Amino acid sequence: QGQEKLSCNPKKENGTHVVLCELGNPMKAGTRITVDMELSVSGLEDMGDAITFHLQLRSKNSPSPTNASVTVTVPVEAEAEVELRGNSLPATTVLPTSWNWVEGSRRLEDHGIKVEHVYELHNKGPSTVSGVTLRLAVPHQLGGHVLLYLLELVTEGGMNCSHHPVLNPAKV
Repeated sequence: QGQEKLSCNPKKENGTHVVLCELGNPMKAGTRITVDMELSVSGLEDMGDAITFHLQLRSKNSPSPTNASVTVTVPVEAEAEVELRGNSLPATTVLPTSWNWVEGSRRLEDHGIKVEHVYELHNKGPSTVSGVTLRLAVPHQLGGHVLLYLLELVTEGGMNCSHHPVLNPAKV
């Protein structure tokens, strides 16, 4: 008839995380109760697409075959918002209409104007993210001529990158 806050205690039982809640002691025979539970579970990133809870009502007074058990499966949906930020240094570059390519040169200035592109991928949460793929297409040729000479690709933060076309083909 009234609302009471339950006293619950987490513990480990046979390698399983168990939460025991005391519903009432003593409880009159034939008493009907409704329990609403809110559970906060962390570390679900690798749990798959659902988590299963096994709920059982047990009496301390006498073991009973009617101690009902029910299984509840709750879908897990990870939610995260990622943001891609990009910047070019210098911000604006005017390429000459005719460029004198110096064949065999190892000097950077003989291969074009240096432009650095920096991209940052930020996770705005609330969940963690993994297995993100970023595909970045950079126009490096135009009409069979070199437009941008791709020198190197550097990453930070434990990212893995694969690249195409071949970087720094003239070994500048």
